[in-house]
Order: sequence, then C-alpha cells, then structure tokens
Amino acid sequence: MTQNVNITDKFVVVGDRVLIKPKSLDDRTKSGIYLPPGVQEKEKIQSGYVIKTGPGYPIGPPPESDEPWKERVTAAQYIPLQAKVGDLAIFIQNSSYEIEYEEERYIIVPNSAILLLIREDDDLDYYLK
Repeated sequence: MTQNVNITDKFVVVGDRVLIKPKSLDDRTKSGIYLPPGVQEKEKIQSGYVIKTGPGYPIGPPPESDEPWKERVTAAQYIPLQAKVGDLAIFIQNSSYEIEYEEERYIIVPNSAILLLIREDDDLDYYLK
C-alpha cells in the first residue's frame, strides 16, 4: 500500500522561517546575452514560491491568573506569519540558506528577509477598484 506523499510533507519548518522553491531563472538578459550558470544566483534579491511556512514568532505564556476557574494555557503560542503557501516571495539572498533534497533545490528564508509577497487572490481585485 503506497500513498502519494508530497516530498515537502516531510518538512517541518521551524519558527519564523519560510520554505521557498526558487523561481526558475532566465538564462539570458533582456537584450539576449546568455548568462553563465551562477550569475543570477549571486544577485542580492531573489524570488520564489512559498512551499511551507513555520508557525510564526513564539510568544511567552500569558501571566498567571488569580482566577482559578480559568483554564491554563500550556501549549506554545505563536504570532502567525504573513506569508502563505503559493505566494511569490521577493527576498534578500544573503539571509537565506539553500538546501537540496532528493535533487530538488529549496531555500529557507527568515521572515524578516522577505521584502514583498505577491498573492494571487480574488479578494485583491476588490481593494484595487
């Protein structure tokens, strides 16, 4: 009994980090000059699609309550990230870490290195009118 399991289902992204699949790079400039491998990968700003996000920024437990009937919160609590799966992220390359898993290239980026998110969403049209 074999199930179709997505490779990224095995990944657990920690904290305020985002897992990104880099956008395929053009191998030539707008004027048609071919670039050698690695030139665009060294640029300071990169882009890619968000594959998975961490839980967010951890916050401390709430202060002790003097009301004994209130339920104690013991589970970890997080402030969620803005990035969502499917977003196109523009990020600073210097802050990211590249990994390769089963011949696929991924980039781990801290949330603070993401400059811009482009989200394809139907609700976006409402705000642009």
